[in-house]
Amino acid sequence: MGDKPLVSIIIRTKNEERWISQCLKSVFAQNYKKFEVVIVDNESSDKTVDRARQFPVAGIVACSEYRPGKAINLGVRASRGDVIVCLSGHCIPVNEGWLGHLIGAFTDESIAGVYGRQEPMSFTPDSDKRDLALVFGMDKKIQEKDSFFHNANSAVLRKVWEKTPFSETVTNIEDRVWAKEVLGQGYKIVYEPEASVYHYHGIHQDGSTERCANVVRIMETLHGGAYQSVDLLHANVISLIPIKGPVEFVNNKPLLEYTVKRSMESKYIKRTIVATDDQELASLARGMGAETPFLRDSSFSEEHVDLNKVLKYSLDRLESCGIYPDIIVPLEATFPFRPKGFLDDMIAHLAREGFDSVIAVRRENKSIWKQENGRIVQVDEGIMPRKFKDPNFIGLKGLGCVTHPGFLRQGGLLGQKLGMYEVTNPCCSLEVRSPEDKAMASPLLEDWFKQ
Repeated sequence: MGDKPLVSIIIRTKNEERWISQCLKSVFAQNYKKFEVVIVDNESSDKTVDRARQFPVAGIVACSEYRPGKAINLGVRASRGDVIVCLSGHCIPVNEGWLGHLIGAFTDESIAGVYGRQEPMSFTPDSDKRDLALVFGMDKKIQEKDSFFHNANSAVLRKVWEKTPFSETVTNIEDRVWAKEVLGQGYKIVYEPEASVYHYHGIHQDGSTERCANVVRIMETLHGGAYQSVDLLHANVISLIPIKGPVEFVNNKPLLEYTVKRSMESKYIKRTIVATDDQELASLARGMGAETPFLRDSSFSEEHVDLNKVLKYSLDRLESCGIYPDIIVPLEATFPFRPKGFLDDMIAHLAREGFDSVIAVRRENKSIWKQENGRIVQVDEGIMPRKFKDPNFIGLKGLGCVTHPGFLRQGGLLGQKLGMYEVTNPCCSLEVRSPEDKAMASPLLEDWFKQ
């Protein structure tokens, strides 16, 4: 293509806050540097746009009455590049060579478009892993009749687009409609597997679950099973510790210190935020290495205010300061007994399995009762040997919870796709609130943190 062309990367988004930061981090890490990024957002109601603004994007275009081709065309009209790259906001380039490989496939004037490989993530359903592997193979292809094309990860020449823009009326497969048109004009389409992105869902949704699982197991054996999960080392993981004054001490140390210590030890948690209403606690937290970007309004320390409201308020304050977590880890200082590496294990569990949220739990095989309409009702299966009973689990969200900020923003904590992380050491569930709790915890904590 001669001199390096300017590339315009058009990224379509709608409520992609879970993915957009990782997408853009990978885009701006590319070896090929002569590009601009234009976001076309379809009325996102989350923090997608705010997160995108944390990066040096050239522009953000609003798109209403969404059609996929219309969104791309809006982005192209707001861009300047000779080559147009289309990328979905939930697709993450695999490596720094993605963009160079994609546009490098334009080797002569007969090529109108290039599309790249799409790989699953670790938690992608088996049916989608199978479909992505079958459709996006390892061999490069030059298509003269086959009109398959996919705008989740593609590139087109502006001069071709000017003559043949994407259809703004079709509700889907605008990419294949366009490819059929340009092939009819004598152009070619190239599939370039070296230009690969991670894409958490597939392009087909049917088939036998059992048969699909068997196919995926075979493919994982052939390819080493190296499916990608969220890149935690580059994700903005923040722990949030809400605590109200006055300062509580155990063993002549602030109780808060035990929680901050475990958070600061994490290899995934980038920032430890203490949200307190007490200036002394804030000062102590900073001395421990935590951050206190705001003092919590005292109205959120009243007994009737539940934790979810405190977390929502704290997240709102963080985001107003320009701090946008990809993953948030709420912790309560009243749970000081966290094993070493516990938080990283929980965070990795969420990323690996694609959960909305993960919560620490303790298995309970004993009988459980609850009061219901004035009656005592047994919750478990009754008297039988424990090994035959379905286990019940006691939630320990103050000990450990990993979630996405969107749920806090909605006034909740946990999403629907919930994972559990079981703790077996009985000390973990010990909560320190009363003088009796402190007396019990004091000798245990000294040995606990020597481990």
